[in-house]
Amino acid sequence: MNNAYMKQFLFIDLSFGTIEVQPVPDTLIDDYIGGKGFGAKILYDKIPAGTEPLGEKNLLMFMTGPLTGTIAPAMRGCVVTKSPLTGIFLDSYFGGSFAPEIKYAGYDGIIITGRAKTPSYIWIDNDSVEIRDASGIWGKDALEANHAIKNEIQDDTIKIATIGQAGENQVLFSLICCEYNRQAGRGGAGAVMGSKNLKAIAVRGNNRVKVADLAAFDTAYHKALAELEASAEVQALTAAGTASAVDYANETGLLPHKNYCNGTFAKASDLADKGQSKHLWLGESACMGCPIRCSKMGAVRLGKYKGIVTDIVEYESAALMGSNLDISDIRAVAHLVKLCDRFGMDSMSAGSIIGFAMEASEKGMLTGFKLPEGIDIKFGNVQAAEYLIKAMANRDNELGDLLSKGVQRAAEEIEKSKGVKRTAGEIEKHKGIKGTAQATGKSANDIAMHTKGLESPAWGPRGASGMALALMTTDRGGCHQRGFPISYEIGGLPWKGKALDPLSPLDKADMVVSLQNYSAGTDTLVKCDFGTFGISAATYAELLSAATGKKYEPDIFHRTGEKIWNLVRMFNVREGIDSSKDTLPPRFVKEPLPDGPRKGHRLTEEDMAYMRAQYYKIRGWSDNGIPLGDTLKRLRIEY
Repeated sequence: MNNAYMKQFLFIDLSFGTIEVQPVPDTLIDDYIGGKGFGAKILYDKIPAGTEPLGEKNLLMFMTGPLTGTIAPAMRGCVVTKSPLTGIFLDSYFGGSFAPEIKYAGYDGIIITGRAKTPSYIWIDNDSVEIRDASGIWGKDALEANHAIKNEIQDDTIKIATIGQAGENQVLFSLICCEYNRQAGRGGAGAVMGSKNLKAIAVRGNNRVKVADLAAFDTAYHKALAELEASAEVQALTAAGTASAVDYANETGLLPHKNYCNGTFAKASDLADKGQSKHLWLGESACMGCPIRCSKMGAVRLGKYKGIVTDIVEYESAALMGSNLDISDIRAVAHLVKLCDRFGMDSMSAGSIIGFAMEASEKGMLTGFKLPEGIDIKFGNVQAAEYLIKAMANRDNELGDLLSKGVQRAAEEIEKSKGVKRTAGEIEKHKGIKGTAQATGKSANDIAMHTKGLESPAWGPRGASGMALALMTTDRGGCHQRGFPISYEIGGLPWKGKALDPLSPLDKADMVVSLQNYSAGTDTLVKCDFGTFGISAATYAELLSAATGKKYEPDIFHRTGEKIWNLVRMFNVREGIDSSKDTLPPRFVKEPLPDGPRKGHRLTEEDMAYMRAQYYKIRGWSDNGIPLGDTLKRLRIEY
């Protein structure tokens, strides 16, 4: 039967230079649909516990979904691997046109293992696949490498995923750049790619993605469009993208300021859509075939950073590289984010780590690190932020090397160094040789904002307990994309007909479990996150049914999502995750919000324990957060 699956994976072993096409098992399709589901099952089955994330045996997978490459608003793809930053499961999503091109080349996914002996890139031209020399582009940034490969192949239409210097240097939060302004950003997939001596993957495809029932698919597609057009949230995204969320988060007291010390920022509007439209935006942009068009095209036209071509500065980057660092100049923030993009480094993690370094420096936790003349690591200093981005990406000095490991490891190493006592003269003498931390009464771990090793997103949860639970229990660490309870807790949407008190821990576990299951289920498609703001489960099921020729009911996404969530939890349990890791950064627990409409509130240990217990009960997990045998049996997960 003709349907939207290409029914084959491309396997590449860089150690041996072998290239093999293998069929996609029908059982994999039946149980896991695509995207996140495919990646989770293959990672769980193929790599044993304790596999080194930066070792040859780790898998690096680029997965598509059954709707990828069609006209449906599900054009995205996902990278799945074991994270070098967290040591647990990682799925990182990207938009643009790279994922559809994988389908057009004839594959549902690319699975890479091993390590090339020399810098290399993969050239996929439909069914012709080569491993080529990349020594001439090793050392170039992500955008330069993209341009160089297109020049070499003499085709500007090919689609390319690249890493920058951060990935080459195995910065643990480096990303993969998938055609300029679209990145698989979180968790360090770029470092995995760099560890394999793989600079890029270039793809050209000429195949069509067929659907099983074209008439039914066309009907479902137009239904999806109508639902998107009727959604006020989607229309707001079309008008201003996620930049408008800066003002929203500020007004609700959820915006990170000075490493999450505060929940509001007096100059937030300068970073939001108003400031961006004034100083940056020139027109609208979109991922391939996307009707939402949430992105923008722009440039810095005046001032010190004049000439920088930029996309929209998304909410997370605007907040973490802006308000979190006490920087209000959106042109400077666009410059810092662009630096991260070019070096191939997650601007969310980078902004969090720089905020940590600025607070640590101001609190006297860092001494003995040799800095260039005039660089003062303190909040509000754009020059210091720029210096730290370059130092982390290149790992060319001790401070940059320390911070390149992520905020969790950096804080732990600072704490270990506290026992080293030196006089002021000794510190001056040994500058640049061995950085030390001085005791200040506060632990570096107390100001390290992460969950399970992944730096926290830009939604401070002290004013929304359901969001706190979602962050505590996310499968890849600190992440807001596994369910967004804020829409219900603060946005005014009722949950099952009931208005929720954002500060209360009551009635949050059921909501979080449901949102997480649905997110995981629809990530098998692979859908645009913003599409779910309008498109119903019934319409997604109609699209999937028409594309594949198999009848699906709307509950398929919750059912498949629950299966995936538990499978990933078992993967993470193998890697040492238990209930002790389902927690929040100390700041959210120990320090009440000092400002905003929820001033004085924090998440207590009792709040977390209650929500965690309710969550585990609904999930069918033990008190220690491990899926019970009956749960695994019901979901048909082998362990």
